[in-house]
Amino acid sequence: MNTKNRLRLFKAISIGLALLAIVMLELLLRAFHYGNDLRLFIEAPADNRYLVLNPDASKKYFLNQRIATTGNSELFKKEKDKNTCRIFVLGESTTIGYPYYHNGAFHRWLQYRLMRSFPDRDFEIINLSLTAVNSFTVLGFAREVVRYQPDAVLIYTGHNEFYGSLGVGSTERIAGNPRLVNLVLALREYKIMQLLTNTYEKILSRTAGPEVTAGKARMELMVAAQQIPYGSTLYKRGITQFQANMDVTLQLLDKKGIPVFISNLVSNEKDLIPFISLRPDSTQAPGFQRTYTAALQALENKNTTAAFTGFQQAEKLYNGYAATHYYLGRLLLVKGDTAAARQELSTARDLDALRFRAPAALNNIIPQLCSKYKNAHLVNAKAAFEQLSVDHIIGNELLLEHVHPNLQGYAVLSDAFYNSMQQAGFFPKDTMNLAQLLRTMPITRVDSLAGAYRIANLKRSWPFTTVPVKDTLAVNTEEERLAYGLTFRHTWWPAVMDTLYNYYAGKADWAGAAAVVGTLVLEHPADAPLYERAANLYGKLNDFNNAALYFRKAFALAPTFEMARTLFVLYLKMDQPLAAMPYLDYAMQHNNRGLNLAPVKQLTAEIIQLQQTTTPEALSPVVNKYKQMGNNEGAASYLEKLLKTDPGNKQALLLLAQLGK
Repeated sequence: MNTKNRLRLFKAISIGLALLAIVMLELLLRAFHYGNDLRLFIEAPADNRYLVLNPDASKKYFLNQRIATTGNSELFKKEKDKNTCRIFVLGESTTIGYPYYHNGAFHRWLQYRLMRSFPDRDFEIINLSLTAVNSFTVLGFAREVVRYQPDAVLIYTGHNEFYGSLGVGSTERIAGNPRLVNLVLALREYKIMQLLTNTYEKILSRTAGPEVTAGKARMELMVAAQQIPYGSTLYKRGITQFQANMDVTLQLLDKKGIPVFISNLVSNEKDLIPFISLRPDSTQAPGFQRTYTAALQALENKNTTAAFTGFQQAEKLYNGYAATHYYLGRLLLVKGDTAAARQELSTARDLDALRFRAPAALNNIIPQLCSKYKNAHLVNAKAAFEQLSVDHIIGNELLLEHVHPNLQGYAVLSDAFYNSMQQAGFFPKDTMNLAQLLRTMPITRVDSLAGAYRIANLKRSWPFTTVPVKDTLAVNTEEERLAYGLTFRHTWWPAVMDTLYNYYAGKADWAGAAAVVGTLVLEHPADAPLYERAANLYGKLNDFNNAALYFRKAFALAPTFEMARTLFVLYLKMDQPLAAMPYLDYAMQHNNRGLNLAPVKQLTAEIIQLQQTTTPEALSPVVNKYKQMGNNEGAASYLEKLLKTDPGNKQALLLLAQLGK
């Protein structure tokens, strides 16, 4: 072997040994369970039939592991049932329901609506959203969820593109284009990479000064570049990052044939002055500052005419100052020129150098991407919010601060997703509209208050204010006390709900208690005893429709003779003999009490037949059949239905009077 070949061999052996050493080290680290398990899902600790979001999954996307956020613990079955519709939800803080979480989140509004509208179907809606993340996490999670048989994926993301973890202006950023960042994320799966990262962090923590985090909200902790000018290099990188990541996400889901519903973004344009307006250089725009200050003074003196003229002059001198456009927009609204106001307010948002609100460029990218892929559907949440906002410009009516909806706003967001899915043929048209959803959704006063307290606390800190504000939250009632403890983590949500339920039950406030249990049902949709508990509470309230709904869901999860008996009795009381029949059949087949149910079935079958053939004038046979069962409620319900269509029916009125109703 000549020298040249020997050198080649030695190099090959050296490289081979190095690779072998790396592989051996990786295997050794795995054998000793070093580092974090970064899988998206793990087996549910309480029930091995289910999977749940891994609380460590987020650590892959945060360079500083100590500030990695965690998401919901929403279970879904390892083995998907045939009757199950499985939907994954991806996004950031708005998508997870901040500041309410739990039933405030839009996916819970959607879950409740689907449960009510299609009670015979099972819906698994698993929200994988995290606070302080952006499109890198959405793409990473999407790559994993495709393996878990999703029927659809819902996405709402974009506001965190600059400052969410790995964003171009974030403290948690990696220099480079999206492909490089995604490569680094892929390498973080390996234990060796985790070892190197942990070693680097330890060295850095010893050499660097103390971390200044005390008193800072997460918003402030995540921001490295407070000023990202419109059209700057950093701004363009943020736009490119979003487009690249979301393009790959939609392409991936499209190739797998998975419908994806992605929403455009809503933000407060009308009622939020830009956080940071960038002043021009005095040589670049001489006279701007003087003109702007004079206009602002005129506005403070309520001289709107002079203020409007002054802001117009300031805008001509320099059109890149965000606040100028904001005040022009507000003054144009006073003048009634909503079209011009909308343009000025949109410009003000885009020029805001502190990029907590997504610029219009992202809302332009989303429909363009949807048009590329047949399985991608645009959810026009922006149009839905505008429709319900004063002057059709989004402001405080539906938003709490800059981007997070209030409870009505989250309901509107869920409605926008539902309508888009329904238009795509994903669901048939239901009978519940937005007004009914808002009226019936079970949200406790404690959850509502906790959301208000979180927002009040947020607005005390940067960037809303730089001056410390004294705590003035009202804490007088039991609900307020519980909400305060929940907000500031003196206690945890399950314990709060348990205390709240006992508080309402102690006062015999069964409506309040039912709202608590209804909330818990959506939190734990596979828990049959919770459905039964909710059904019994609605029974106390004589709300038979809700009682039947919850008993029906409990029966689907854990069928028993007693529950079947309860259901067919309820449905007969409500004059729904067809709905009663399947549960009557089940009770007869599993009759461990030895009851004679044959006469009940015979009478039920006769009532079904009579209702199909009897004219409204010949009411007595149906009423008599119900009376033979001892079911005066069913007879009265039947007569009341007829009187709704024929209020003057004398025979129905007479029979109803005989029943004492």
